[in-house]
Amino acid sequence: MPHRCTLEQAVDHVLSEIDGPIHLGLPLGLGKPNRWVNALYERVRDLPERQLTIYTALCLARPRADQDLQRRFLEPFVDRVYGDYPELQFLADLHAGSLPANVRVEQFFFQPGSLLACEPAQQDYISSNYSHVARDLNAKGLNLVAQLVAADPAQPEYFSLSCNPDVTLDLLPLLQRRRAAGETVLSVAQVHHDLPYMVGDAQVPRDTFDIHIVEDERTTLFSTPNMPVTLQDHCIGLLASTLVRDGGTLQIGIGAMGDALAAALIARQQDNDRYRAVLQALRDGDGWAAEIAANGGLAALEQGLYGCSEMFVSGLLALAEAGLLRRAVYPELRLQRLALGGALDDHGRPRSVQALLDAGLSVTLQPDDLRWLRDSGLLHGDLQLEEGWLYLPDGNRAPADLRDPDTQARLQPWLGRAQGGVVLHGGFFLGPEAFYRRLRELDEAERQRFAMTGIRYINELYGEEALKRLQRRDARFINTVFTMTLLGAGVADQLEDGRVLSGVGGQYNFVAQAHALEGARSILLLRSWRESGGEVSSNIVWEYGHATIPRHLRDIVVTEYGIADLRGKTDAQVIEALLSISDSRFQNGLIEQAQQAGKLPADFRLDQRFANNLPERLQLIRERHAGLFAEYPLGSDFSAVEQDLARALGWLKSKLRLSEVLELGKATLDAPEPDAYPEHLRRMSLEAPSGVREALYQRLLLAGLQATSGP
Repeated sequence: MPHRCTLEQAVDHVLSEIDGPIHLGLPLGLGKPNRWVNALYERVRDLPERQLTIYTALCLARPRADQDLQRRFLEPFVDRVYGDYPELQFLADLHAGSLPANVRVEQFFFQPGSLLACEPAQQDYISSNYSHVARDLNAKGLNLVAQLVAADPAQPEYFSLSCNPDVTLDLLPLLQRRRAAGETVLSVAQVHHDLPYMVGDAQVPRDTFDIHIVEDERTTLFSTPNMPVTLQDHCIGLLASTLVRDGGTLQIGIGAMGDALAAALIARQQDNDRYRAVLQALRDGDGWAAEIAANGGLAALEQGLYGCSEMFVSGLLALAEAGLLRRAVYPELRLQRLALGGALDDHGRPRSVQALLDAGLSVTLQPDDLRWLRDSGLLHGDLQLEEGWLYLPDGNRAPADLRDPDTQARLQPWLGRAQGGVVLHGGFFLGPEAFYRRLRELDEAERQRFAMTGIRYINELYGEEALKRLQRRDARFINTVFTMTLLGAGVADQLEDGRVLSGVGGQYNFVAQAHALEGARSILLLRSWRESGGEVSSNIVWEYGHATIPRHLRDIVVTEYGIADLRGKTDAQVIEALLSISDSRFQNGLIEQAQQAGKLPADFRLDQRFANNLPERLQLIRERHAGLFAEYPLGSDFSAVEQDLARALGWLKSKLRLSEVLELGKATLDAPEPDAYPEHLRRMSLEAPSGVREALYQRLLLAGLQATSGP
């Protein structure tokens, strides 16, 4: 029987049951029981004879600002959105370089950019594909796992792993084998009152966990508010949306470019005329017509999509709510074949008996066939088969030959609904608070359509491979990178000096799947240029000292300027394709580097069609088609005033090195008068500046507001 106890008693129990070093595994992201972890950490910190190693990923901390001007914006927002979210104490000590000698933290994915300057975190980073994490952690001797779970009074015998079945479901059988061999392995569950209760594989018996903390967690769930979708992001999302095939499979990652893609797909479905018009402008006619025709299209999606994504992002829920994520897949091969054969409608109901036959159902019913039809839900009621006759619940009978028109007519009322159909498989979720609320508010039928499951099921083909291949038809695995080399290597996780920004996660898994699945494509989204401290640079470079995706796995790359299909191309063709979607300010320099390396002919000339790859051209398109360029297409936690301020501060960050400006006291911008933005200044406590520094803050902020007030 599980041990039910208070938070502190759970710490006592762990310390008494595990004699030696504690190897604690915590879920990625949202599913950590932070208050209990803090209690264990603080206890061990005061027991230098005990050793604690924590294995986890994506440790979430409130956003913080380095500069006073950003702090004035951020702190009221953080207080409002993050409330009483309990910070992880070991993470704070890790940042401060004050972890005790008896505690170690190993992570396989960082909150992006948060630990670049933290040497202990960089040294103890584990580079693992997401699908290998359970294996790697088990090999380290994991003897304790702890997780937030969800509870439902209607399901008193179960917990839901909710936001994090990802690694847990893959890890549990490995831990059970070690228990059976005599090792001490403990598991701790704490219910969070606001975690959505997800069903399917995420629903596990309560006795899966040895220790149940009886104090439900009611603190604020960590959320990731939607960030602004820039002009670059929208153009990338619009172009990428043309590569999604109707009736196919979709995986997308977190971030503004993923939001832009979701918004573009919704526009493709709901506002197709305007969608086509803006794409006509972006493509400057029929650009990339061959790539679009071969891989996707511009028409609305009649069959809908199936989502297979390690991260269940809010954009996927938005697609489901808009009616695009509706192609159901089934957990059994025969059902899946019927679905692919067109025998089932969007709700899993057979279109007719003849449709079942056309999709491969046996012509003459045998006892095993009838049993399977009933068990799968395709037939309901007490139907019996005797001596070639099918006896129906209404007392009638019909021949067991399903070709017989009379049999088809008599069976029609008894056709049911296929069991187990889902429109999405996801491994974990993290997103805005409104996303969690919408998940909590799903009715039972809707909830059944979103299947949270183990990460190996999603990120790998092996294990039920035949079924996965049927489910994942025409898959589009769409992820982001921050740099591409001209030879086709992608960079997403690490700087070339070795410092890790985030982690590999599942990106490699999906790229590999795209090459292994018939009809699948990997699509990497890239902003072609960036601006920092007033300096503009290309994100397409000749070489880089690290690659997340090696160039031999190159596939499709999309920037705001176009689509580059790199699969199967020679090096010179890859270079030319990437030059065609790079920013024109950098094309000549890139061509020279490729020529110097002997990878382009000395007389190479890039087609003049791509000589106007400039932000100004895109800006004109946005002005003509403003309706498809919403700054927050999936909603925002920022107020209207905060949205203006975020835009202004982002502009200042890109144009100025604020620390230098403040130190030198040089404010030369032609800012408007304070009465032009009274609410904005009040929100930043700068309506009546005190002293030179605050006067400079006010002047800089007004300049930023003026510069970003246009469309």
